[in-house]
Parts: sequence; C-alpha cells; structure tokens
Amino acid sequence: MPVDLNNARPLAWDSATLDPDTREMLDNLQPNILRAHVREHLSALFIRFNDASDGRRFLREVAATSMKSARRHLEEAREFARSGRSGTPYVGIGVSKAGYRDLGHSVEELRLFGDRVFRDGMKRRVAEVHDPAVTEWEAAYQREIHVVVLIGDAEAAPVARLREQILGRLPDSARVLGEETGRGMRNPAGDGIEHFGYVDGRSQPLFLADEVEREPRKRWNPAFPLANVLVADPFAPSADRHFGSYFVFRKLEQNVRAFKEIERELADALGLTGADRDRAGAMLVGRFKDGTPVTSKAKAGGGAVSNDFTFDADDGARCPFSGHIRKTNPRFEGIRHVLMARRGQTYGERADQPWDESPPETRPSAGVGLLFMAFNSSLENQFEFTQRDWADNADFLNPATGHDPVIGQGERDIKVTFPKVWGRPEQSLPQAQVPQTVTMLGGEYFFMPSLAYLRTL
Repeated sequence: MPVDLNNARPLAWDSATLDPDTREMLDNLQPNILRAHVREHLSALFIRFNDASDGRRFLREVAATSMKSARRHLEEAREFARSGRSGTPYVGIGVSKAGYRDLGHSVEELRLFGDRVFRDGMKRRVAEVHDPAVTEWEAAYQREIHVVVLIGDAEAAPVARLREQILGRLPDSARVLGEETGRGMRNPAGDGIEHFGYVDGRSQPLFLADEVEREPRKRWNPAFPLANVLVADPFAPSADRHFGSYFVFRKLEQNVRAFKEIERELADALGLTGADRDRAGAMLVGRFKDGTPVTSKAKAGGGAVSNDFTFDADDGARCPFSGHIRKTNPRFEGIRHVLMARRGQTYGERADQPWDESPPETRPSAGVGLLFMAFNSSLENQFEFTQRDWADNADFLNPATGHDPVIGQGERDIKVTFPKVWGRPEQSLPQAQVPQTVTMLGGEYFFMPSLAYLRTL
C-alpha cells in the first residue's frame, strides 16, 4: 500500500512489522531529512553543470559510491547509541530548478513540482520575503547554481577526505561556484548554540517514534506527520514509495557586536539589574542563553533544555509576542503544518567564547553567522510563510507586535513595548524596534531527490 504521509503516529522505522513500501521509502530517502545527521563539520559545495550527460553521470556516481539511505543512517545512529561506534559521513544532494533543466528535464516536466516557489527559484522571490536585492548577495549566489552537495561528519578528517573524492569525480565541464564551511559550536553544557550565544535547534518537529518517546510531551506534542517534510519525487520510478523534500539554503551573517549592544541597551531601558539583565536578550530570543524558555521562568537554569511548553497562558507579560521562538513557532495546534525541519549550521571563526560575559566591543561584527538549512513539503506554505507572514509581519501575533528581532526583515516603522517585570502586565514606554542584526547574503531553493532518482540518472 502507498506510504501514508499524513499518518499522525510517528514512524516506527525499526518495527519488525514495517510494511515493504515504507521500508523501500526509507531505503531510497536521503538522510538528514527525517532525523538530523551529525555534521559538526560541514562542507557545502555549489556546482554548475555545463553538460547534461556529464552532470547526470556525476550525480549517479556520487549517489552510488558516497551516499547512504535514511534507513542506514538510522541504523548507524542506533548502533552509536548502543556501542559508541561512529557511523559513516553524510552526503546530501539538492538540485535546483535550473539544475533539473540543465540535466535535461523539460519545462513541461518541471511543472510536476507542485511548489511554484521552487519553480521560481530564490532570486525571483526576493520581494516576497523582503530579502536584499540579488546584486547585494555574495558573488557565488548571484550565479545560476544547479546542485548543492553537502558533506558532514562529527570529525573534520572524514569530511576532507570525502570532499576530495567527490571533487575528483567532478567532470571538466562542471564548475564549483562556491563553498561554505560550517562548524558546530557548543556551550559548556554541550548544547548546540548559535553566534549570539543562545541554545539553538532545540525545538524541532519529530517524525520517528524512538525520538518522540524520549521527549516529555504533557503540553506540546513534538510528533509530526511525514507530510511536513516529504513529497513524492516526480522523476523517481515510483511516486508511491520514492520521496524527496524541498530544501532551503540561506547564508545569514550575524552582527554579534550590534546584538550584544542591543541587549545591553534594552536592559538599561527596562531598568534591569544583576542577573535580571539576562532577561533583555531572553525576551528578544524567547529563551535564555542556556535554552530556558522565558515564558516558563524568569531566570535561566533548571536542567535540560525544555521543549515541552506552550504560550497559551502568556499574554506577552513573560515572552513578548515578538520573541523569536514565539514568532516562528507560536505553538498552537492550527499552525503545526507550517513547521519545518531545520538543519542549520554555524560558520565563521571568532576569538571569543559566545557564551561568556565579554563586553559587546570585543564581539565580531561580520564574518560569522548561520548556514540556515531546512526541509519542507512546501516552500510556499512553510519557509516563505514563516518568514513573510510571521517574522516580517509587525502585526503577528497581535497588532503592533513588531518584527521578529532576530530574523525579521523590512522597515521597522512602529514602536513596541516590553514587560518591565516578568509575569506582570506593566509595560515599558513605546520604543523603537531593535535594528536588524542578521543579513541574508544569498541562497537558493533545492529539491532533495530520492536515491532511486539519482541512481538511475
């Protein structure tokens, strides 16, 4: 029977009763979609083909020699949990609309992709999500990118070796337009963080039963149907069993110095002193640096980073409606279909420690940031909706809420307020929204096809 993407029950991928169609789906699905693959060290290669036959041969060979399936990834992750034995590196391949065209697919065939945003490509969607003009993007992203090849692992050496092997297969007719290098950052507790110093990536849609079972879920159900990330691969042998996912890649530069200055100025404006000063940044992000949700506690601490919470009882007196994690996941049932599977990675070198108390003047103002990556079943109804209708919309969740202070883009022409005392209705005087400190430097939309497609090119 066809794989049911809308089944509300998380996928028990290792069940002895797993049906053959679902097993084949996992054997032909790329890893990192249903479950994040370890990629503390990451290389992202952006490639342009100039010969369809050479391009097809390259992708076919990489798929046959270097790529594993989602099921093998899950088996390796389970074995690592049992014995500590490391798995093999991750290789992912995404193809842009222009890439499919260059591989020989006709305009009529490309209409089989139901997402018009993918068919447009990111460059034509600048106005929709308030991105900078394409002429302001980094040079590699201004070009026509056909394929992204992602190579990731827990250690740098396997990534470097595999990168050289894959580049060695690249035909003379192809060209590497650019490369991004990501490296994970962790705080002293071992939690992944981003360059502003906050725990990142904690709240994710979960699709697999073994991951859901490890999560507390009294208030928020972390289990999501496969339909949030998977769609039938239109060019694979079987649309009922071979699936892929729409993939967003965006390079986001973070002005850490400016953000830390904003935290300091907001704490001063609210009259916060001592340990309470940390609440200024927590109201912007929605979490304290250690990941504690500000809607749950007035101060950081309290054990493992929680994902089991909602904003139902918070009228903005704890976490402002503009708080980043509230803007991008307001946590009520009607929005669950919008949530993406985020797989971002930090980039850039810095001399300071992101989690320490160094003054803003010592922080980097450029050259560091996030390689934002996310899997979607609909770029239009997930990524672009989140960016345009939530993060960039000053009237979401309430009128005059303001932009998302972390990733929001566009003119900040209204004033906003913040709670002066945690949990109380007293608000600050209206003040200008915080300036934008995250700049989009370029990117592209891709489709991560099934292995069945890649292996039969």
